[in-house]
Amino acid sequence: MNSTVYDCSSIAQRTAGLKHAARALAADACVVLPTDTVYGIGADAFSARGVATLLAAKGRSRAMPPPVLIAHAGVLDGLADEVSDDARALAHAFWPGGLTLILHSHPSLGWDLGETHGTVALRVPDDELAQALLIESGPLAVSSANRTGHPAASTAQAAVDMLGDSVELYLDGGRRPVGGPAGRDPSSSTIVDCTGETPLLVRHGTVSLARLRSVVPSVVPADGDEELGSTPAAGAAEPAAEHPAATGSHAVSEPDPEAVPAAADPAAPQDPRAAAPAEQQPPAPGPARAAAAQSLAAALVARSAAGTRPAVDQDRTRVERPGAPGEPRPLPVDEAARLVARGSGGA
Repeated sequence: MNSTVYDCSSIAQRTAGLKHAARALAADACVVLPTDTVYGIGADAFSARGVATLLAAKGRSRAMPPPVLIAHAGVLDGLADEVSDDARALAHAFWPGGLTLILHSHPSLGWDLGETHGTVALRVPDDELAQALLIESGPLAVSSANRTGHPAASTAQAAVDMLGDSVELYLDGGRRPVGGPAGRDPSSSTIVDCTGETPLLVRHGTVSLARLRSVVPSVVPADGDEELGSTPAAGAAEPAAEHPAATGSHAVSEPDPEAVPAAADPAAPQDPRAAAPAEQQPPAPGPARAAAAQSLAAALVARSAAGTRPAVDQDRTRVERPGAPGEPRPLPVDEAARLVARGSGGA
Protein backbone atom coordinates (compact mmCIF):
# COMPACT_ATOMS: atom_id res chain seq x y z
CA MET A 1 0.00 0.00 0.00
CA ASN A 2 1.31 3.43 -0.94
CA SER A 3 0.25 6.13 1.50
CA THR A 4 -1.07 9.47 0.32
CA VAL A 5 -0.11 12.79 1.94
CA TYR A 6 -2.62 15.63 1.62
CA ASP A 7 -1.41 19.21 2.01
CA CYS A 8 -4.37 20.66 3.90
CA SER A 9 -3.23 24.25 3.34
CA SER A 10 -4.84 23.74 -0.08
CA ILE A 11 -8.64 23.83 0.07
CA ALA A 12 -8.91 21.26 -2.72
CA GLN A 13 -6.47 18.84 -1.06
CA ARG A 14 -8.05 19.38 2.35
CA THR A 15 -11.49 18.51 0.97
CA ALA A 16 -10.17 15.45 -0.86
CA GLY A 17 -8.14 14.39 2.18
CA LEU A 18 -11.08 14.56 4.58
CA LYS A 19 -13.26 12.51 2.20
CA HIS A 20 -10.51 9.92 1.70
CA ALA A 21 -9.92 9.76 5.47
CA ALA A 22 -13.60 9.12 6.17
CA ARG A 23 -13.63 6.27 3.60
CA ALA A 24 -10.41 4.78 4.99
CA LEU A 25 -11.66 4.86 8.57
CA ALA A 26 -14.93 3.20 7.55
CA ALA A 27 -12.85 0.46 5.91
CA ASP A 28 -10.93 -0.22 9.18
CA ALA A 29 -7.75 1.54 8.01
CA CYS A 30 -5.69 4.08 9.94
CA VAL A 31 -5.02 7.73 9.13
CA VAL A 32 -2.69 10.35 10.56
CA LEU A 33 -4.21 13.68 11.57
CA PRO A 34 -3.00 16.81 13.34
CA THR A 35 -4.35 17.65 16.80
CA ASP A 36 -3.78 20.61 19.10
CA THR A 37 -0.90 18.78 20.84
CA VAL A 38 0.87 16.46 18.35
CA TYR A 39 0.10 14.45 15.22
CA GLY A 40 -2.00 11.39 15.98
CA ILE A 41 -2.65 8.05 14.31
CA GLY A 42 -6.39 7.43 14.32
CA ALA A 43 -8.82 4.57 13.76
CA ASP A 44 -12.58 4.22 14.00
CA ALA A 45 -13.16 3.80 17.74
CA PHE A 46 -15.86 1.19 17.02
CA SER A 47 -13.62 -0.90 14.76
CA ALA A 48 -11.71 -3.60 16.64
CA ARG A 49 -9.71 -4.29 13.49
CA GLY A 50 -8.88 -0.62 13.05
CA VAL A 51 -7.71 -0.28 16.68
CA ALA A 52 -5.61 -3.44 16.32
CA THR A 53 -4.02 -1.97 13.19
CA LEU A 54 -3.27 1.25 15.10
CA LEU A 55 -1.56 -0.62 17.94
CA ALA A 56 0.42 -2.76 15.49
CA ALA A 57 1.59 0.32 13.57
CA LYS A 58 2.95 1.79 16.78
CA GLY A 59 4.42 -1.50 18.00
CA ARG A 60 2.24 -1.34 21.09
CA SER A 61 0.31 -4.01 22.99
CA ARG A 62 -3.33 -4.00 24.07
CA ALA A 63 -2.13 -3.12 27.58
CA MET A 64 -1.78 0.52 26.44
CA PRO A 65 -5.19 1.40 24.96
CA PRO A 66 -5.55 4.64 23.01
CA PRO A 67 -7.77 7.53 24.12
CA VAL A 68 -10.82 8.50 22.07
CA LEU A 69 -11.18 11.93 20.47
CA ILE A 70 -14.69 13.33 20.01
CA ALA A 71 -15.94 16.38 18.17
CA HIS A 72 -17.81 17.97 21.07
CA ALA A 73 -19.04 17.31 24.60
CA GLY A 74 -22.51 16.37 23.37
CA VAL A 75 -21.16 12.91 22.58
CA LEU A 76 -20.10 12.36 26.20
CA ASP A 77 -23.24 10.65 27.53
CA GLY A 78 -23.41 8.25 24.61
CA LEU A 79 -19.89 6.94 25.24
CA ALA A 80 -19.39 7.26 29.00
CA ASP A 81 -21.43 5.96 31.94
CA GLU A 82 -21.91 7.42 35.42
CA VAL A 83 -20.37 10.77 34.45
CA SER A 84 -19.87 12.80 37.64
CA ASP A 85 -20.69 16.47 38.08
CA ASP A 86 -16.95 17.10 38.52
CA ALA A 87 -16.19 15.48 35.16
CA ARG A 88 -18.91 17.54 33.47
CA ALA A 89 -17.58 20.73 35.01
CA LEU A 90 -14.04 19.98 33.81
CA ALA A 91 -15.27 19.14 30.32
CA HIS A 92 -17.31 22.34 30.18
CA ALA A 93 -14.33 24.43 31.28
CA PHE A 94 -11.52 22.86 29.23
CA TRP A 95 -13.07 21.32 26.12
CA PRO A 96 -12.07 21.75 23.42
CA GLY A 97 -8.50 21.71 24.68
CA GLY A 98 -5.68 19.78 26.28
CA LEU A 99 -7.63 17.84 28.92
CA THR A 100 -8.28 14.09 28.74
CA LEU A 101 -10.88 12.61 31.11
CA ILE A 102 -10.82 8.94 32.12
CA LEU A 103 -14.42 7.81 32.61
CA HIS A 104 -16.45 4.61 32.87
CA SER A 105 -17.13 3.32 29.37
CA HIS A 106 -20.79 2.88 28.50
CA PRO A 107 -21.49 -0.87 28.88
CA SER A 108 -23.90 -0.86 25.92
CA LEU A 109 -21.08 -0.17 23.46
CA GLY A 110 -19.53 -3.00 21.48
CA TRP A 111 -16.09 -1.48 21.02
CA ASP A 112 -12.72 -2.99 21.96
CA LEU A 113 -9.97 -0.45 22.59
CA GLY A 114 -7.68 -2.85 24.43
CA GLU A 115 -7.30 -3.62 28.12
CA THR A 116 -9.25 -0.62 29.39
CA HIS A 117 -10.91 -2.39 32.35
CA GLY A 118 -14.23 -0.80 31.49
CA THR A 119 -12.94 2.76 31.18
CA VAL A 120 -12.46 5.16 28.30
CA ALA A 121 -10.29 8.28 28.01
CA LEU A 122 -12.12 11.07 26.16
CA ARG A 123 -10.91 14.41 24.81
CA VAL A 124 -12.20 17.15 22.50
CA PRO A 125 -9.19 18.54 20.59
CA ASP A 126 -8.91 22.28 20.01
CA ASP A 127 -7.91 21.84 16.39
CA GLU A 128 -10.10 22.81 13.47
CA LEU A 129 -8.83 20.13 11.08
CA ALA A 130 -9.13 17.37 13.66
CA GLN A 131 -12.67 18.47 14.50
CA ALA A 132 -13.62 18.54 10.82
CA LEU A 133 -12.55 14.90 10.52
CA LEU A 134 -14.32 13.91 13.76
CA ILE A 135 -17.57 15.47 12.55
CA GLU A 136 -17.20 13.55 9.30
CA SER A 137 -16.20 10.19 10.79
CA GLY A 138 -17.39 10.06 14.41
CA PRO A 139 -15.30 9.20 17.51
CA LEU A 140 -11.74 8.14 16.77
CA ALA A 141 -9.25 6.11 18.79
CA VAL A 142 -6.12 8.25 18.53
CA SER A 143 -2.58 7.81 19.81
CA SER A 144 0.49 9.88 19.03
CA ALA A 145 1.80 9.22 15.50
CA ASN A 146 5.09 7.57 16.39
CA ARG A 147 6.66 4.17 16.87
CA THR A 148 6.94 3.07 20.48
CA GLY A 149 10.09 4.53 22.04
CA HIS A 150 10.39 7.38 19.52
CA PRO A 151 9.43 11.05 20.00
CA ALA A 152 5.89 12.08 19.11
CA ALA A 153 5.54 13.62 15.65
CA SER A 154 5.03 17.38 15.48
CA THR A 155 4.90 17.34 11.65
CA ALA A 156 3.27 15.08 9.10
CA GLN A 157 6.67 14.26 7.61
CA ALA A 158 7.97 13.06 10.97
CA ALA A 159 4.94 10.75 11.17
CA VAL A 160 5.58 9.47 7.64
CA ASP A 161 9.21 8.72 8.54
CA MET A 162 8.12 6.56 11.49
CA LEU A 163 4.87 4.95 10.31
CA GLY A 164 5.34 4.79 6.52
CA ASP A 165 2.80 2.71 4.61
CA SER A 166 1.19 1.23 7.73
CA VAL A 167 -1.13 4.25 7.46
CA GLU A 168 -3.35 4.79 4.41
CA LEU A 169 -3.11 8.58 4.38
CA TYR A 170 -1.65 11.59 6.15
CA LEU A 171 -3.43 14.91 6.64
CA ASP A 172 -0.67 17.54 6.69
CA GLY A 173 -1.85 20.56 8.63
CA GLY A 174 1.56 22.08 9.35
CA ARG A 175 3.52 21.99 12.59
CA ARG A 176 1.71 21.03 15.79
CA PRO A 177 1.11 22.61 18.12
CA VAL A 178 0.43 25.61 15.88
CA GLY A 179 3.23 28.13 16.36
CA GLY A 180 5.37 25.61 18.25
CA PRO A 181 9.13 25.97 17.70
CA ALA A 182 11.00 23.42 15.62
CA GLY A 183 13.13 20.95 17.53
CA ARG A 184 11.14 21.27 20.76
CA ASP A 185 8.90 18.63 22.28
CA PRO A 186 5.19 19.52 22.33
CA SER A 187 3.29 19.52 25.60
CA SER A 188 0.96 16.62 26.29
CA SER A 189 -2.65 16.77 27.34
CA THR A 190 -3.44 16.73 31.04
CA ILE A 191 -5.16 13.52 32.16
CA VAL A 192 -7.66 13.39 35.03
CA ASP A 193 -9.18 10.12 36.24
CA CYS A 194 -12.84 10.77 37.06
CA THR A 195 -13.87 7.16 37.73
CA GLY A 196 -13.69 7.50 41.52
CA GLU A 197 -15.21 9.82 44.09
CA THR A 198 -12.20 12.17 43.97
CA PRO A 199 -10.80 13.31 40.59
CA LEU A 200 -7.15 12.24 40.28
CA LEU A 201 -4.62 14.12 38.18
CA VAL A 202 -2.68 11.18 36.74
CA ARG A 203 -0.61 13.15 34.22
CA HIS A 204 0.48 16.78 34.26
CA GLY A 205 0.13 18.55 30.93
CA THR A 206 -1.13 21.68 29.22
CA VAL A 207 -3.88 22.34 31.79
CA SER A 208 -2.22 23.05 35.13
CA LEU A 209 -3.39 21.76 38.51
CA ALA A 210 -4.17 25.32 39.53
CA ARG A 211 -6.54 25.74 36.58
CA LEU A 212 -8.19 22.39 37.28
CA ARG A 213 -8.75 23.35 40.92
CA SER A 214 -10.20 26.70 39.92
CA VAL A 215 -13.09 24.65 38.49
CA VAL A 216 -13.06 21.53 40.72
CA PRO A 217 -11.17 22.22 43.98
CA SER A 218 -11.11 18.54 44.94
CA VAL A 219 -8.70 17.43 42.17
CA VAL A 220 -5.77 15.55 43.76
CA PRO A 221 -2.46 14.78 41.99
CA ALA A 222 -1.88 11.03 41.97
CA ASP A 223 1.89 11.53 42.14
CA GLY A 224 1.68 13.91 45.10
CA ASP A 225 3.13 16.82 43.10
CA GLU A 226 1.36 19.91 44.43
CA GLU A 227 3.12 22.35 42.10
CA LEU A 228 -0.01 24.26 41.11
CA GLY A 229 1.22 26.51 38.38
CA SER A 230 3.49 24.26 36.38
CA THR A 231 2.98 22.79 32.96
CA PRO A 232 5.64 20.71 31.22
CA ALA A 233 8.30 22.92 29.70
CA ALA A 234 8.91 22.42 26.01
CA GLY A 235 11.68 19.92 25.59
CA ALA A 236 11.25 18.51 29.09
CA ALA A 237 10.89 14.81 29.79
CA GLU A 238 7.33 13.58 29.43
CA PRO A 239 5.70 13.58 32.90
CA ALA A 240 3.92 10.31 32.20
CA ALA A 241 7.24 8.55 31.76
CA GLU A 242 8.64 9.98 35.00
CA HIS A 243 5.52 9.57 37.10
CA PRO A 244 3.37 6.65 35.97
CA ALA A 245 -0.02 6.27 37.59
CA ALA A 246 0.30 4.89 41.08
CA THR A 247 -2.50 2.38 40.57
CA GLY A 248 -3.82 0.26 37.73
CA SER A 249 -2.24 -2.26 35.40
CA HIS A 250 -1.15 -0.27 32.37
CA ALA A 251 0.64 2.91 33.40
CA VAL A 252 2.50 4.82 30.71
CA SER A 253 5.96 3.40 30.07
CA GLU A 254 7.16 5.65 27.25
CA PRO A 255 7.16 9.36 26.40
CA ASP A 256 3.85 9.53 24.54
CA PRO A 257 1.70 12.67 24.78
CA GLU A 258 -1.40 10.70 23.86
CA ALA A 259 -0.84 7.58 25.97
CA VAL A 260 -3.35 7.00 28.76
CA PRO A 261 -2.49 5.75 32.25
CA ALA A 262 -4.77 3.23 33.91
CA ALA A 263 -7.79 4.49 35.81
CA ALA A 264 -7.41 4.38 39.57
CA ASP A 265 -8.87 1.47 41.51
CA PRO A 266 -12.26 2.70 42.80
CA ALA A 267 -11.77 0.56 45.92
CA ALA A 268 -8.52 2.32 46.83
CA PRO A 269 -8.68 4.84 49.71
CA GLN A 270 -9.05 8.44 48.63
CA ASP A 271 -6.37 11.02 49.42
CA PRO A 272 -7.31 12.75 52.71
CA ARG A 273 -5.97 16.05 51.36
CA ALA A 274 -8.85 16.30 48.92
CA ALA A 275 -11.12 19.23 49.57
CA ALA A 276 -14.88 18.86 49.60
CA PRO A 277 -16.06 18.96 46.00
CA ALA A 278 -17.59 22.22 44.88
CA GLU A 279 -21.12 22.04 43.59
CA GLN A 280 -20.99 22.19 39.80
CA GLN A 281 -23.66 22.60 37.15
CA PRO A 282 -23.80 20.56 33.93
CA PRO A 283 -22.72 22.48 30.84
CA ALA A 284 -25.37 24.51 29.09
CA PRO A 285 -26.46 23.62 25.55
CA GLY A 286 -24.02 24.86 22.92
CA PRO A 287 -24.31 26.26 19.37
CA ALA A 288 -26.06 24.55 16.52
CA ARG A 289 -22.78 23.89 14.69
CA ALA A 290 -22.55 20.45 16.31
CA ALA A 291 -25.89 19.18 14.95
CA ALA A 292 -24.28 17.06 12.24
CA ALA A 293 -21.88 15.48 14.71
CA GLN A 294 -24.70 14.74 17.15
CA SER A 295 -26.69 12.89 14.50
CA LEU A 296 -23.65 10.92 13.34
CA ALA A 297 -22.63 10.01 16.89
CA ALA A 298 -26.14 8.77 17.65
CA ALA A 299 -26.01 6.54 14.58
CA LEU A 300 -22.59 5.22 15.62
CA VAL A 301 -23.82 4.38 19.11
CA ALA A 302 -26.79 2.50 17.67
CA ARG A 303 -24.59 0.76 15.09
CA SER A 304 -22.07 -0.37 17.67
CA ALA A 305 -24.65 -2.51 19.44
CA ALA A 306 -26.07 -4.16 16.35
CA GLY A 307 -24.99 -7.77 16.33
CA THR A 308 -22.13 -7.17 18.76
CA ARG A 309 -21.34 -7.96 22.34
CA PRO A 310 -19.83 -5.66 24.97
CA ALA A 311 -16.06 -5.24 24.90
CA VAL A 312 -14.09 -8.09 26.41
CA ASP A 313 -13.12 -6.16 29.55
CA GLN A 314 -16.41 -4.41 30.35
CA ASP A 315 -17.08 -6.63 33.38
CA ARG A 316 -15.70 -4.15 35.89
CA THR A 317 -15.99 -4.17 39.66
CA ARG A 318 -18.65 -1.50 39.86
CA VAL A 319 -21.14 -3.77 38.03
CA GLU A 320 -20.77 -6.47 40.67
CA ARG A 321 -21.51 -4.29 43.69
CA PRO A 322 -25.13 -3.42 44.62
CA GLY A 323 -26.20 -0.01 43.41
CA ALA A 324 -26.83 2.76 45.91
CA PRO A 325 -30.25 4.43 45.95
CA GLY A 326 -30.51 6.87 43.09
CA GLU A 327 -27.27 5.64 41.48
CA PRO A 328 -27.24 5.83 37.65
CA ARG A 329 -27.39 2.46 35.95
CA PRO A 330 -26.29 1.39 32.46
CA LEU A 331 -28.61 2.66 29.74
CA PRO A 332 -30.05 0.72 26.82
CA VAL A 333 -28.31 1.60 23.58
CA ASP A 334 -31.37 3.35 22.14
CA GLU A 335 -31.45 5.67 25.15
CA ALA A 336 -27.70 6.29 24.80
CA ALA A 337 -28.27 7.23 21.18
CA ARG A 338 -30.99 9.68 22.19
CA LEU A 339 -28.65 11.26 24.73
CA VAL A 340 -26.00 11.71 22.07
CA ALA A 341 -28.48 13.22 19.62
CA ARG A 342 -29.68 15.60 22.33
CA GLY A 343 -26.17 16.58 23.42
CA SER A 344 -24.84 20.10 23.15
CA GLY A 345 -21.91 21.26 21.02
CA GLY A 346 -20.52 23.86 23.44
CA ALA A 347 -17.62 22.60 25.54
